[in-house]
Amino acid sequence: MPEPVLGILTLYLNDAKQLEEKSVYRRMIIEGSRIGLDVFVFTPADVHVSKEQIHALVYDVKSGIWSRRWRSFPNMIYDRCRIQRSQRFQQLLRFRARYDHLTFLNRPLRNKWTVHQTFSQKSRFRQHMPETLLYQSSADLHRMLKFSPVVYVKPVNGTGGRGILRIERQREGKHLYDIQGRRQSRQIIAPRKVSLNRLESIVRQWCLGGRFLVQQGIPLRLPSGRFHDYRMLVQKNGQGVWEFTGMAGRVGAARSVTSNLHGGGHAMRAEALLKQWLGSEERADKAMRNAEKLGLEAAAYLEDSFGALCELALDLAIDREGKIYVLEVNPKPAREVFARSGDNSTYRKALVRPLEYAMWVYKNKNTPSSAKTVEE
Repeated sequence: MPEPVLGILTLYLNDAKQLEEKSVYRRMIIEGSRIGLDVFVFTPADVHVSKEQIHALVYDVKSGIWSRRWRSFPNMIYDRCRIQRSQRFQQLLRFRARYDHLTFLNRPLRNKWTVHQTFSQKSRFRQHMPETLLYQSSADLHRMLKFSPVVYVKPVNGTGGRGILRIERQREGKHLYDIQGRRQSRQIIAPRKVSLNRLESIVRQWCLGGRFLVQQGIPLRLPSGRFHDYRMLVQKNGQGVWEFTGMAGRVGAARSVTSNLHGGGHAMRAEALLKQWLGSEERADKAMRNAEKLGLEAAAYLEDSFGALCELALDLAIDREGKIYVLEVNPKPAREVFARSGDNSTYRKALVRPLEYAMWVYKNKNTPSSAKTVEE
């Protein structure tokens, strides 16, 4: 019986055909070979439509060499493509439309606003959502500033902490605001104080040419002055069941309004950061348990709402009282936060689980469908 074949679908970073996450794919190919899964990597640009073949990137586990080979379409596709403004991303959209009959383990989620609205339909999740508005005019900014002394302006489709503005109402002046942020290029904008009129003008300019959210800020500043949050990963396992993989803390770079690792942040074990933040091991353990339960239920709910998924990262804010807020959901999560926090066993699990799930899909010969979470 031939080995099942998994194609990892990704995008080139540039016209020189450089791949993002190449070292991760090498590790996944090695792990796949151990469980009898043949794994190769390809992009939409590698597909020869009339030949019905793919000029795939393959890695030889024995020799340790990457090469190109013509391959037939795989039994399953694991989509790792992140949204980007490029012709390459348009190629991806055309590929998914043309080959939507193939078995995809996962799919793109909708934008942040649609995901927020979907969560807000259920009281179970509504309580964990920061107050959020779709920015259409200064009136939306005013409404949120009345509700919350700290407000974030963020792009509907942004990733990696790009394009985020943080606004804080100053106590000493009713109409004085502290703003800082990170441009689309990830360049940090140093804090400065502005009047309300100037703030309105800056936000209007910031939101030109795209759709933005205005969101309640959760107090996440550590005693060091840096901002922090938590990255939780839930994945389907080798039985097709949602399972908690792990959670890590992220601490932002100095002067950064986000905690993203790409923006210069660093990772910590979630337990250690939570204990430091909440003041005791007992409170940290309780927050971890509540976060795990929330993550599993959120994954099953989003899958019911949008269709088959195999993994989700949830970026969580946890306030001083231990209340959990879902800041963002990512269906194409990076895993390096676990490696960087020194949690190598969770990092390996994060790489292996999609492969084990692919084997389950193949053996059951079904299109991935909604699966229940692990029983309590």
